Amino acid sequence: MGSFAQAVGTAPAIPEAKPQGAIPMLKMPTAMGWEPGEKPAVAAGLKVTPFALKLKHPRWAYVLPNGDVLIAESAGIPGTPKNVRDYAMTGQTKITAPGRTLMEMKPGGHWTRNIIASKDGSKLYVAVGSESNIAENGMAAEEGRALIFELDLTTEKHRVFASGLRNAVGMAWEPTNGSLWTVVNERDGLGDETPPDYLTSVKDGGFYGWPYSYWGQTVDDRVPQDAALVARASTPDYALGGHTASLGLCWLPEGTLKGLPGGMVIGQHGSWNRSKLSGYKVILVPFSNGVPTGTPIDILTGFLADDEKTSHGRPVGVAVARDGALLAVDDVGDAVWRVTAA
Repeated sequence: MGSFAQAVGTAPAIPEAKPQGAIPMLKMPTAMGWEPGEKPAVAAGLKVTPFALKLKHPRWAYVLPNGDVLIAESAGIPGTPKNVRDYAMTGQTKITAPGRTLMEMKPGGHWTRNIIASKDGSKLYVAVGSESNIAENGMAAEEGRALIFELDLTTEKHRVFASGLRNAVGMAWEPTNGSLWTVVNERDGLGDETPPDYLTSVKDGGFYGWPYSYWGQTVDDRVPQDAALVARASTPDYALGGHTASLGLCWLPEGTLKGLPGGMVIGQHGSWNRSKLSGYKVILVPFSNGVPTGTPIDILTGFLADDEKTSHGRPVGVAVARDGALLAVDDVGDAVWRVTAA
């Protein structure tokens, strides 16, 4: 593990940048899926069972107040993926109506749009990734990108909540102080561990560096600079290692799964551009007094073959069901896995 273990935590040792040129290293395992009866490996004291199989490239899970579980599939709803829509459902198991557009956004680049509702249900927070790696096409092309919007559902007006987030994906609320947290996929082309993807609290009006700097105020020399923005760039709370493609995020209350502390569960989709692959697992980052602490705990592993040539699955969204089970979405295995006490 070496440097990978060092580039994790609240004070990571991030190696010096080694620019790799316009085309980064490519190392992508062949997607094989799971054979009948196969499943991921699970932490001691827990068990994993299929919650749903034979889905169509599932990506996300949402648990409704009544306990119903919604699964978002990449091929599930026709239409452009760039916008935010709402849909009326009354007893259906699948969405069939076209929906109503709440926000129009640019297509291309990081094309997924992740959402989370405020606790009172009056607002949506919408994560939008960048159009490019380091704004190679200019900052005009990045307008409305690399940020989190706040959308008022009453007025249908939106504003920038936080910016400088290259590709913020999953979001979750930390319950002790009510803060919003996200996982961010950082830039490519500077080495295996540089910079690390990260987990961070998101402050209203906060700026997190992209594209000018990373991990706070470490300048990316490949980018034309804005010294004023770099000066106010916030340092993320917790490094997750380089290129882990950390996507899913949910809060796991202490005591929900036997033997595990409270903290943030993260679905790591896995790397494609480093010499030794990283991610390809579901982890827990322990929290204490509202902030991350200690080292990550592996919950689900075994998605990647030992020789790194094939993958059975790749974790994406994570959620806690009303009965306390942890649900982990797998878009290569076309499955949702359910983790409970053994």
